[in-house]
Amino acid sequence: MLLGAISVGLMVIPVEAKPAIVNAAPVVADGNILQALFLGLVQGVTEFLPISSTAHLLVTTKALGWQQLGQKDYADAIQFGSVVAVFIYFWKDISTVVTGGITGIAKQDWQALEVKILAGIAVGTLPALILGYLGKDILPDSAQIIAIMSIVMATLLFAAERFSSRQRGFDKLEIKDGFLVGLAQAIALLPGASRSGSTLTAGLFLGLDRETAARFSFLVGIPTLTAATLFKAVKIFKGNELPILFLAVGTISTFIFSYISIAFLLDYLKKKDTMIFVWYRYAFGASILIALATGWKG
Repeated sequence: MLLGAISVGLMVIPVEAKPAIVNAAPVVADGNILQALFLGLVQGVTEFLPISSTAHLLVTTKALGWQQLGQKDYADAIQFGSVVAVFIYFWKDISTVVTGGITGIAKQDWQALEVKILAGIAVGTLPALILGYLGKDILPDSAQIIAIMSIVMATLLFAAERFSSRQRGFDKLEIKDGFLVGLAQAIALLPGASRSGSTLTAGLFLGLDRETAARFSFLVGIPTLTAATLFKAVKIFKGNELPILFLAVGTISTFIFSYISIAFLLDYLKKKDTMIFVWYRYAFGASILIALATGWKG
């Protein structure tokens, strides 16, 4: 949680001690390689942990006054590294589900696990894509909304952790799980909600064990994350003025830290609960609200 500590620390420094941050004056007006590397780290680590990459990128760039690489277009572009990472990490699972699903459909074996997972991902992706397209930019990426959503999502994850049965493993997945987990992605349209956070929470509420909820949420999220990234990429590269070097460095950094983040979370949830993310999100959201109340412009 080092990234959050740094971001929170930057926000809550007293106004007298750090006027540049409060007034959103740029620390460095133009982007550089180190900024690209660091933002790739932030994107990579926070994309798959249930804490919201959008929230952390916004808070980090605004707190540090990084104007050029603080553009939303840059964050959207380097997200491609996260897409590559999740494809590589889950390639075996993807291959098994796709080939097994096609084989099951050909044999009309509707009870095959791969058929259920494939169908679940399909029916969960369609409404997520439709809602995502219709609801894009429905709310501005404001610090206040991010803080509120961080607290709301922490509360939902807390409830899922405390009241769900968590009895079902990967071999007990059903089509409805894919639909409901996929639908939960729509919550991520709200700035600061977190795609991984909303799908993981939904999986827990459905009674999946922690590791299965996380793994399944990643698989369900692959089509939507890929489609959203490609959609944004087309718009970005048509009118892009960002240096290719910064995009390349940020994307590679994002890929590396996304892969590490996925591996960490799956291993972590084999042994521990999600409460560290609950308390972190409460602290993150509260710190933003305190910073805004004491003069930070967000």
